[in-house]
Amino acid sequence: MEKFWKNRAANRIRSGACAAGMGRGGAAAALFCAAALLFAPSAAAAPPAGGAALVPMGDAVGLSIECEGVMVTGTREEDGAGGSPAAAAGIEPGDIIVRVGESGVRSGEDLRRALAGLTGAPVEVRVTRAGREMSYTVAPSREPDGSYRLGLAVRDMLTGIGTLTFYDPATGQFGALGHSAGDADTGTVLPIRDGVIANTTITGVVRGRADSPGQLQGAFDAEGAIGRLQLNTLRGIFGVMLDDGTVKERLPIPVGAASDIKTGAATILSTVSGSETREYGVEITRVYADAGQSQRGLMLTVKDPSLIEQTGGIVQGMSGSPIIQDGKLVGAVTHVLVGDPTRGYGISIESMLAAAGKAPQGERTTLQEAA
Repeated sequence: MEKFWKNRAANRIRSGACAAGMGRGGAAAALFCAAALLFAPSAAAAPPAGGAALVPMGDAVGLSIECEGVMVTGTREEDGAGGSPAAAAGIEPGDIIVRVGESGVRSGEDLRRALAGLTGAPVEVRVTRAGREMSYTVAPSREPDGSYRLGLAVRDMLTGIGTLTFYDPATGQFGALGHSAGDADTGTVLPIRDGVIANTTITGVVRGRADSPGQLQGAFDAEGAIGRLQLNTLRGIFGVMLDDGTVKERLPIPVGAASDIKTGAATILSTVSGSETREYGVEITRVYADAGQSQRGLMLTVKDPSLIEQTGGIVQGMSGSPIIQDGKLVGAVTHVLVGDPTRGYGISIESMLAAAGKAPQGERTTLQEAA
């Protein structure tokens, strides 16, 4: 039988690590409830109109995402019995399995049932890779117990902690992270079958140090969902709020264009202790020329002594923290520099909003993320 990973191991850290506490594991980033709410698919809300006012958030939230299909995270070649049949056929980490033989695969349970029906004869396995569907013929190998396997490690779910960026009071839409909820090992953007966000209490912080990014630790219960996820894109995750209690009495502020961003003082909103969202001082040190269209729009340095004392700077889980400059929502924190946790990258809000109406399923990220 294949190996199924759901929250089994600690997050992987990579250079340019993102500031989200997402991962194949997350045990070190948060304590998670295994339950998840399932929702029928619905049309995504329209992205906020250009120039509209949005509510800047900064709330830490728990994310529970079920993949449409089953993602290959690795191959099993350690048993010495001919290696991985799937790898030999051409299946790669990052592929999304959507069909085995005559059986459609939308979840880990679907894959288990399909594998249980294998007889040892070659079987067609259909996967999606970078948005394209591909077909491979795999000759399953026989296990000592008489079952058959493809020789894969797979995953059909991600959980973790991130930060809400904005709420649109006109549509009920929210945006978060500023990058995709993706796989740390393969960089693949997970297509969402079902997904929710839930209120999170931050219970601790692993402080960031040079060459060792920190992370927020917390707990959430996915049965207490406050929002439904609908889009997972390279420039943020988006959905519709189910419970507006999180945003009541919060005032919207103007949305700044990428051309409004300038070097100099700014603030971010983040939750790094309990459920209290606070404003912290930062300095924008660089604005990229293509900030309105790219994943990487700006560089920033944390200047607030209290945030540096608590976290060391930017840590995993802070992805999505809104950036405010001159009274406008201009962007969100996305990544931390591994060598200096007080410095990191951000995305412009213009770029996030442009992505809010798009869902690049199966694309590969271009930035290294500890997703």
